[in-house]
Amino acid sequence: MSQAELNNEFIATVAGDITVFNYYGEAREYLSSSVEHLAVGVGIPANSCTDAPGESKEGFAICRTADLSAWEYVADRRGEVVYSTETGEAVAITALGDYPVGTTTLAPATPYDKWNGSEWETDTRALHEAAVTEAEQTKTALLAEATAIIAPLADAQAGGYIDDADVTRLTEWQRYRYRLTKVDTSTAPGITFPPKPEV
Repeated sequence: MSQAELNNEFIATVAGDITVFNYYGEAREYLSSSVEHLAVGVGIPANSCTDAPGESKEGFAICRTADLSAWEYVADRRGEVVYSTETGEAVAITALGDYPVGTTTLAPATPYDKWNGSEWETDTRALHEAAVTEAEQTKTALLAEATAIIAPLADAQAGGYIDDADVTRLTEWQRYRYRLTKVDTSTAPGITFPPKPEV
């Protein structure tokens, strides 16, 4: 088949085939090439051009420039995860271009990290407060569990009908509960709770 000839508006002045290079409309990213047959007076398809893109490069997408006059390399970070310097939340990159403003590739070490402009710094006060709160919740739950076990045993002892085997069990759980009350949660996270009785 003969080669199409185009005028300066990319409309065929001579009918024939022509290779065009297609790109995605909005992002202008190169998609593929195709051979089109143009009749006289017909232009090339929308979102295509006749000049070939360059070789592909790692970490870049080939895109049409904003004025559609040439090809350019645009950073392609799609699929990467970055972190908001405001909140520390992970952000998946889905669009072409460099890293979004206000993000970093460095992951925060704790939920209490703050960005100082070049790295994450842990807010030790907030971290300590959270550890204390968690320790207090654990202590409260353990005390409630111990009290639930002790209550019927103590009732049986007070009523004089406790089994001999349960006397030791009651003593061990009371001792455990007492040890729990001595745990200083203000020293969190460096706390060791006493082990539960095995009886």
